[in-house]
Amino acid sequence: MFKTIESEVLKQSVPAGIKAEFLQHDFERLHGFSLLVFGVSIAIWLLFDLIVSFQADQGFTWKSVAFLGVFFLITIVTTFVRKAVHFYWLNLAFVLTFSLGARLVIDGVPEAIRQAWLVIAAATVLYSATAMPLNNTAFYSVLVITWIFLNPLLGDVPEFDARRSMLICYPLFISALSIYIFNHLSKAKLYNYAMARLLLDQAYLDALTGIPNRRSFMTRVGQRLAGDGEQRYLVMIDIDHFKRVNDTYGHDVGDEVLTRVAQTIKREMQDFEFARLGGEEFGLYLWGISVEDVQARVEQLRSVTADLPGKPSVTISLGLAHLTADGNLSQALIKADQALYNAKHNGRNRVTYSP
Repeated sequence: MFKTIESEVLKQSVPAGIKAEFLQHDFERLHGFSLLVFGVSIAIWLLFDLIVSFQADQGFTWKSVAFLGVFFLITIVTTFVRKAVHFYWLNLAFVLTFSLGARLVIDGVPEAIRQAWLVIAAATVLYSATAMPLNNTAFYSVLVITWIFLNPLLGDVPEFDARRSMLICYPLFISALSIYIFNHLSKAKLYNYAMARLLLDQAYLDALTGIPNRRSFMTRVGQRLAGDGEQRYLVMIDIDHFKRVNDTYGHDVGDEVLTRVAQTIKREMQDFEFARLGGEEFGLYLWGISVEDVQARVEQLRSVTADLPGKPSVTISLGLAHLTADGNLSQALIKADQALYNAKHNGRNRVTYSP
């Protein structure tokens, strides 16, 4: 079953909305890791600066202090960033600062070892970028900035010999390897996310109507109960004479009726929890409003459903129950179900309230 779902996901192109959602999710999941990479990069840059500066007899100057200040400022701002797109710009600023600072330090070392230090610095930046939560534009921008500032072929380089060949081939190898790793990891993470979304949808969404199912409803309402105080209400909804619809018009029409009613509930009750509980039965959970407002909302839902266009026209019966402070979800379901029973046996197409 898992392999079947995986193969279906891999065959499809991931929608743009899912990609944007994944990029934000990936950033949120790796936010702490990104800060760790920034911290390690600062330590590496400081060590790099100390080694190269003293090797070139440059010493530790105010410029080094200024670069460290910029690093720490970017890292502190990143701590408070919550959107992926903002992180991409901050990461780009961090890479630009790292690359520019490294270039200024390396320009002062002896020519014989300058190119080697440039390649080391560039490799450090690119290998770090492959693990960061970046989109394609952000990653390739890092690649371009890195080689603009840390290109070992800039300045005095040897004639075309074995050494120059290495200075060409090794950066190309680093770039190709970084691109492969980034694209491979990004694609794998994206499709894993898409597959997880698909599995969650199948587990928590009703396949016919597209609204949450009973499992989702019980889970989400159970999580909300503790913090909703006294103003908590549960509604059980049943389509009147639904068996007659199936027997008269067929199950395809019955499915269309279920979908029509479900989408009406979703449209009218989008601020609250709702679900198809099974068969022709639906559930609602409302909170934070008075009993008069709840009664008005469910009465409006009943009226709108009765006036829906399409054939056959249907009505719904609703059982409304108040959840007391010491009550639980199971008790409320029984209470609302009894109210629904009363509504159906008192003429249908009505709301019955159980305080």
